[in-house]
Amino acid sequence: MLGLSLYAPFRLAGAALALGLAAPFAAAEDALVTPPPTLDAAPASSTQTVVLAGGCFWGVQGVFQHTVGVVDAISGYAGGSKATADYRSVSTGTTGHAESVEVKFDPTKISYGRLLQIFFSVVHDPTKLNRQGPDIGTQYRSAIFTTSDEQTEIANAYIAEINNTHVFRKPIVTKVGRLDAFYPAEAYHQNYLTLHPTQLYISENDLPKIENLKKLFADHYTDKPTLVNAGKLTN
Repeated sequence: MLGLSLYAPFRLAGAALALGLAAPFAAAEDALVTPPPTLDAAPASSTQTVVLAGGCFWGVQGVFQHTVGVVDAISGYAGGSKATADYRSVSTGTTGHAESVEVKFDPTKISYGRLLQIFFSVVHDPTKLNRQGPDIGTQYRSAIFTTSDEQTEIANAYIAEINNTHVFRKPIVTKVGRLDAFYPAEAYHQNYLTLHPTQLYISENDLPKIENLKKLFADHYTDKPTLVNAGKLTN
């Protein structure tokens, strides 16, 4: 998913290998485990929602689909208008959208704070501005789109806390703001990691994230992903 849709929907990496060329991107980076947040959400019994952006939504969705307590993880777009909430438009980097994942979770099984810990530790490198792995552009920015004032407060406090611990060599660039709207991505983007595990982009950039989740957050890892019924999605 290189910037300006060079990876969409067919990836240059496969063509490069077929020609005997080096893959045009590096493997996923090692995970850096952040400390658990001091502040977390108040106990709740109903399903909660947060929208997270951390690079290509294939990997973000894949990680949370393998996270215990996540009820649904849908790839989509947030930060722009409905008129430009499509892959071709978003890939130009001019729509204001970020490739995002709507994460619905059961707070009796996993807390909001633990989701954020996984997001910062496993999903992506939150110190990179408008890029992740081989992908470059504002559509690949790091962002947390919250659905309550409490979520906003916790996310901001956690970012400050992580920065103070100096886990990362650079400051976190993740932007936190209230969610205006979320638009599900096209059906062929849903469950992409599960459906295409041997694709070079997935195997090099995203499967290592699943392994890191399994290794570092074993208590919240499930081998069976929670998949999206892509046929019922509407934008």
